[in-house]
Amino acid sequence: MTKSILTILLIIFSLTDCFSQLSKTEYEDVVEYFVDCIKNTDIDKLDSIVSYPINRPYPIPPINNKQELKDRYSELFDDSLISVITSSNVKEDWSDVGWRGIMLHNGTVWLDYDGRFIATNYTSDKEKAIEEKWIKYEKSLLYPDLKKFKAPIHTIQTDKFIVRVDLLENGKYRYASWSIDSDLSNKPDLVINNGKWTPDGSGGNHHYTFTNGEYSYFIYVNNMRASETPPYNLEVTKNDKVILSQPAELKELK
Repeated sequence: MTKSILTILLIIFSLTDCFSQLSKTEYEDVVEYFVDCIKNTDIDKLDSIVSYPINRPYPIPPINNKQELKDRYSELFDDSLISVITSSNVKEDWSDVGWRGIMLHNGTVWLDYDGRFIATNYTSDKEKAIEEKWIKYEKSLLYPDLKKFKAPIHTIQTDKFIVRVDLLENGKYRYASWSIDSDLSNKPDLVINNGKWTPDGSGGNHHYTFTNGEYSYFIYVNNMRASETPPYNLEVTKNDKVILSQPAELKELK
């Protein structure tokens, strides 16, 4: 996996599980309201139903508020995605998928049952270009030995550590960590190159595992979670006994 956000994993789920069309008529109203927002480019109306942040493919920053939504609307909803949404058939193209919400096609767009816009799997050409610029910028911040990777996964921070995960060319994942007051340009305190990715159910949650002798390091990604659950967790075990567990969030790179 090359992106640590909900959307890419919901695609996998959508392609591998069975689903039906909308099971309740009230869900049609939910969909129609959202489609109307896009059809009329009504950003004010859309803002009222957005579940912020709108995560984008890492390392593109998420959209955190109404002003950012206005500034980046054309990146998120380009002509192609607008056409897919506005030409969709409510009864045929939208499906409710258990507790996960309502999706368009195979997860192109996700709404919750209250009508809130959760995510889109679609990445516009403009966003792809922005993504490449962000990857280049990230590499400029890193310690020289870390600049080579196939794709960035994420950089997170707890109250004590900064942890970066990258996908390497050999298909393994790399773990690099620093103390919280350090800088990514400094030599990391620990680097492990043998990481693997494991899905946790079909809802989008997953984790990465890195082994270093008797120690194992886990990064849990909680895409589908309760409001009080952090987006990430760092856990360290020694001989299978947990010796550290800390909530984490994405680190803002400047």
